[in-house]
Amino acid sequence: QVQLVESGGGLVQPGGSLRLSCSASGFTLDDYAIGWFRQAPGEEREGVSCISNDHSTYTTNARRFIISRDNVKNTVYLQMHYLKPDDTAVYYCAAARAETRPHRRAGGIRPEDFDYWGQGTQVTVSS
Repeated sequence: QVQLVESGGGLVQPGGSLRLSCSASGFTLDDYAIGWFRQAPGEEREGVSCISNDHSTYTTNARRFIISRDNVKNTVYLQMHYLKPDDTAVYYCAAARAETRPHRRAGGIRPEDFDYWGQGTQVTVSS
């Protein structure tokens, strides 16, 4: 059974950092690109970052968000720095077959290009 589980969310003050984890099971992570999306209340789900199986990446804000993967641990990480209240959202990880190259699409990653989704982890940035 394919499963993605996010963890690492929580409450953080503006300017702080968090590292989110996406643990995969039931499939071979080597064959997939993993994306991070977020969705704030009343907003559409938006892509944040993606890493393919060759470690090529897409990131909306490379200064603040760093994506990495550990195929041995079947886990993808999103390190977030200098967090702002606007970063408050539920963060989701998702998997797409690597050969579809979702991270190379013009305009960024799209939810409809991903096949499997986790349940999300809440990130709240507030003082």
